[in-house]
Formats: sequence, C-alpha cells, structure tokens
Amino acid sequence: MNEEYRASNQPQGEPVAGCLYLVTTPIGNLEDLTPRAARILKEVDLIAAEDTRQTRKLLAHLGIQQRIVSYYREKEQERAALLLEYLKNGAQIAVVSDAGTPGLSDPGAVLVAKAVASGIQVVPVPGVSACLAALVASGLPTHRFVFEGFLPRKPKEKKARLAALAGEERTIVLYEAPHRLTETLELLARQLGPERPVVIARELTKKFEEFWRGTLAEAVRVWSARDVRGEFTLVLAGRSPEAEEEPEAADYECLYQEIQQRCRAGEKASAVIREIAQRDNLSRSDLYQYYQKRKGD
Repeated sequence: MNEEYRASNQPQGEPVAGCLYLVTTPIGNLEDLTPRAARILKEVDLIAAEDTRQTRKLLAHLGIQQRIVSYYREKEQERAALLLEYLKNGAQIAVVSDAGTPGLSDPGAVLVAKAVASGIQVVPVPGVSACLAALVASGLPTHRFVFEGFLPRKPKEKKARLAALAGEERTIVLYEAPHRLTETLELLARQLGPERPVVIARELTKKFEEFWRGTLAEAVRVWSARDVRGEFTLVLAGRSPEAEEEPEAADYECLYQEIQQRCRAGEKASAVIREIAQRDNLSRSDLYQYYQKRKGD
C-alpha cells in the first residue's frame, strides 16, 4: 500500500483495517528503527512476534505498550491460521522477527501467503537488512547476487547445496551461526575452492562490528583459531567465468591440506584418506594418488 492509497482511503496516520504489516526491526543498533516502523507498532491492534521477550524490550525502549502474541517457526502454521481470522475481522497486525525482516530467514512467509490468498492487504515496512548491509560493504560485486540464507543443517543436504553453488557466478550471501562457522568455512573451501574470496561480516551495526576479508583457505585457518562469537553474514565472490581450475582439482587440493593438517596432529594418512573418501563420497584410490603426487611435488 503506497502513501497515495493511504491518503485516499483513511484519515492521515491511521492504519488500514484488515491489514498485515511486515515491520523490519533493527539487527543491532536501535537507532536503525525507522519512525514509520515505530508509528505502526504503536497504532496496530496486535503485534505477532518471533520472540515476545525480545519484542517487549524493543517496545519498552520506544515507550510503547502493545498487545503481543508469539509467532515462531514451530507454531507458524497454527498461529498463521489464527492471525488470518483476526485480519479477516478487520484487525491491523504487525509481524516482527527478533531482528531484521520477517519472512526473510525468519517466520512470516506462511502468514503472508495466506493473507494474499485471502485478499488481505500486505504492507512492507522496510528497514535495515544484514544481507544487504554485508553485501554493499563487502567490496565484492553487488550488481548481481544470490541470497541463500542459512544452509541446510543435515550434512548430505548441506553438501548438495554447496555443490550447486560451486558454479554460481553471482556474489553469494549466507547467514551462519557461530558454532557452525568453522565447519561451514571448511565445506565452502572444499566445494568452492580454497582461493575463493570471502568477506565475513560479524555483529553488524553493533559495538563490535567487524569485516574480515580474505580467501576461504585463509578464513579456515584464521577463524579456526579464534573464539567465535556473534552473528555472522558471509559474502562470497561468484565463480569467475574465466576460471581454469576444475572444481574437482580445487576440491582435492583443499582435501590435501586437510590430510596434511591431520597427519601433523598424529593421524595416519591412510586412515584419514579412507575416512574423507567415505565422508565425501569420493574414490579412495583417486584421492590417495592425488595425495601422493601432491606430497611428492
């Protein structure tokens, strides 16, 4: 709903009846909340929040007392049906996530789909985005990019997703939790190649905001030795169309580095090669031959 629609249908400043607002909240710095977002949160009949505790803190900061209901991933279908009935009865509802935009790696998309199907007006109230903030500050190409959100947690699905991204020529943006960061960087190095440029954005808009830039191989080495804390957004360069190195060769080179590292830690090369070949569904003999040749070089 644009401002012209609002002006022609409602008194100035009043939300439209039976309307769903998708309100973007700050990802860290509370000054990033827009005046429009604050007004909507104050004027709606109900706020559906991913985490009511986090939202109450934000409302307290704004001096707003408002009715809140929980709307989180595990109950999204059930709560969406209930909220849809409220909307059909003329309620004005704002959906918020803990941080950022609802529906973007957070609950919200289910309710939006139901509202659209029922002819309910859906109004985005934009604000700061970790994805876009990291992308524009990364120094990597921004004219074409793909947002992957959080990767699958199951190893097989995660590897398949990364294999599909290996040939992606657009800049890639990912979210990752701190306890999975090192593992994900290792997988990215194996699938996309150790020399692929990456920017790791940590704690965006917060006191300890940080941008780390380097290759995936360097990222694995640096972040494996760090105390990993905070919220992370990864921005990866797309595959260069002129890249001559075959993906499999880049894969094997990264695995060679892993074998060497584990051998220095006391493991036997044959046992490590057998485990890696089984884990990554590779030919053990091919990996062994590559290891011997690379070691000889």
